[in-house]
Amino acid sequence: MAAKRILIVGAGHVGLYAALRMSKKLHRHEAEVTVVDPQPHMTYQPFLPESAAGNISPRHTVVPLRRELKRCHVLSGEVTRIEHARKVAIVQPIVGPAREVPYDHIVVAPGSVSRTLPIPGLREQAVGFKTIGEAIFLRNSVLDRLDVAATTSDPATRKRALTFVFVGGGYAGIEALAEMEDMVRGALRYYPEIPQEDVRFVLVEAAQRILPEVGPEMGAYTVVQLTRRAIDIRLGTRLESCVDGIVKLSDGDEFPADTIVWTAGVKPHPMLEDTDLPRTPRGAITCLPTLQVVDQNGDVVEGAWSAGDCAAVPDLTSEVPGALCSPSAQHAVRQAAKLADNIAAVVRGRRPVDYKHKHVGSVAGLGLYKGVAHVYGVKVRGLPAWFMHRSYHLSRIPTLNRKIRVLVDWTLQLVLRREVVALGSLHEPREPFLTVAPPIPLPTKAEQKDKAKAA
Repeated sequence: MAAKRILIVGAGHVGLYAALRMSKKLHRHEAEVTVVDPQPHMTYQPFLPESAAGNISPRHTVVPLRRELKRCHVLSGEVTRIEHARKVAIVQPIVGPAREVPYDHIVVAPGSVSRTLPIPGLREQAVGFKTIGEAIFLRNSVLDRLDVAATTSDPATRKRALTFVFVGGGYAGIEALAEMEDMVRGALRYYPEIPQEDVRFVLVEAAQRILPEVGPEMGAYTVVQLTRRAIDIRLGTRLESCVDGIVKLSDGDEFPADTIVWTAGVKPHPMLEDTDLPRTPRGAITCLPTLQVVDQNGDVVEGAWSAGDCAAVPDLTSEVPGALCSPSAQHAVRQAAKLADNIAAVVRGRRPVDYKHKHVGSVAGLGLYKGVAHVYGVKVRGLPAWFMHRSYHLSRIPTLNRKIRVLVDWTLQLVLRREVVALGSLHEPREPFLTVAPPIPLPTKAEQKDKAKAA
């Protein structure tokens, strides 16, 4: 019997973990695993805040696909369409024409993207916080604004440069805000021109609470701790406009800011719109607890699987009818393992089993030596919660290689001060060269013809 062709769309938490597990559980004569992703690496997103703050090297936050997936075929490209009726995916490589990739089983796990709103100026002024590139950009931008504030003689420019706005009070927003404030506080020892009270961090959250994952008590504790660090927290407030960097809030306040970070939720990847797979009204792929795709009639879509942020997977541990698993790394990693096991079972003629995992709780870092946690009903705060946060994510990041590198980064950071150097030139690397390379006018078509005749 020919080996089954398994195509994995996306190399995030679900894609990478599932590919690793399948490559170990299935022999080459049983299955050929192909992974498609536009990036040559998997990003461990829970480490983005610490990477942006300089606690972890950005290189150690990503896992190179070709290095780890030695038994899989890695395609660097983007899946633009899935025609499951024909069991074919259309892949657009980095360079060259699109190609069709046939399969027997497909794992659709492109993940999620930032959920934005039609707010004037948001597209032009804000930056997201879902990729390692965005984390590096935010770090460079914040440190660059400190240099601007330290050298300008214009009070308005200084005030604008030292105002940092974060929109969204979930994990990404709170951890990014706390780590950036921690980094700036530490960096000010090298900026005697900037007193601490001139720096302004603002959190804008439409709901009346933050960090709902750790419960109301720990969320309230977080508000108190951030307020003590002079962070301006606006609950029940929406961003209404940020045209030209002028932040306008629903509470009537208005002020300029050079740095605006958007972390207000995620939505399923828009690539799912170009598939013939059944989806929920919110755009997620409908799944059974076995992680098999299911249509509106309750029939299994043979050969189609999904998990993670882009999948609507029933939560069998919830007492609420129709409850779905939350789009968290905790579920994604465990769903990936179950999905890989179920595909291996189907390939070998066995029945898949249900995914069932009771959410054990959540942990969040609030900067160096600070954190909150709500695990197995136990509420933890401060240094113990920070230690739990680091321990948990160190255990979750894929591969021993990355675990060791992150641990070394943390150990060095305990004895050495973090770097506060902005490398903004990374974003425009050719600009210095362009300023010294003279432009050479290209010959016109007539001149080219005359030259050809003369030759």
